[in-house]
Amino acid sequence: MESIYKVVETFVSINGEGAKSGALALFIRFQGCNLNCNYCDTEWANKDDAPYTEMTADEIIERVKMSNVKNVTLTGGEPLIQRDIDILIDRLTDETDCRIEIETNGTRSIKKWDVRSDKLCFTLDYKLPGSGVSSDTDTDNYNYLSTGDTVKFVCSDESDLDAARSIIDKYSLVRKCNVFLSPVFGRIEPAFMVDYMAKHKMNDVRLQLQLHKFIWDPEERGV
Repeated sequence: MESIYKVVETFVSINGEGAKSGALALFIRFQGCNLNCNYCDTEWANKDDAPYTEMTADEIIERVKMSNVKNVTLTGGEPLIQRDIDILIDRLTDETDCRIEIETNGTRSIKKWDVRSDKLCFTLDYKLPGSGVSSDTDTDNYNYLSTGDTVKFVCSDESDLDAARSIIDKYSLVRKCNVFLSPVFGRIEPAFMVDYMAKHKMNDVRLQLQLHKFIWDPEERGV
C-alpha cells in the first residue's frame, strides 16, 4: 500500500531562518505535532482538524520537480511524526537534485540518518524552559549531527539564554554543527541577546531573526 502524507500547504518563499536564511525554498508543511509550545506560530497546522491534502510520495516528488527550486524544506507541525516519512526523505534525496532540509522540534530520533547524503540536513530545536515543553528534547540526536545541520535555541528571556549557553557548552555543539539563537517574536529584544552573546563570548553562535515576520505580517501564512 502506497504511503499517504497529510500536507496542509506547499509554497515557495525564502527561508526565514536557519543556515539557508534568505535563500529561496519550496516548503512542504505537514499536519500534526507532538508538542504544544506556547509561542508556536504554526499552531493552526498542528491541530487534528486542520484541513490537509492527502499526497503520495510520487505526488510530492512531482511537486518538488515542477517547482524548479533547489532547496526543499519539510516542516510542520512536526514532519518526523508522519507515517513513513523516512521513505519520503530517502526518495527525495535519491530522486531529486535538491537540497533537503528537515525542520524538526528535536523530540524524534535522527539516528537512522546517521550516515546520509550531503544533500540532506536537519534543523533541530532545543526546547528551552520558556517553551513550556523543555523536558521533551532528545539530546541523543547530538551524536548524529553533521556540519551541515543546525541546532536552534528559541529564547523567551535571559533564563532561556542561560539554559541555551549551558547546553551548547555541554554538548560542544559549535564543533559539530551550526548553532543559532532566535528571539521569540515580541518577547525579548534582539539587542539584549546581542549584548548577552558579547558578555559571555559566545563565539561561533549566531543570532537569527525570522525574516518572514519582518517582510510580511507576522500572522501571514504561506510565506
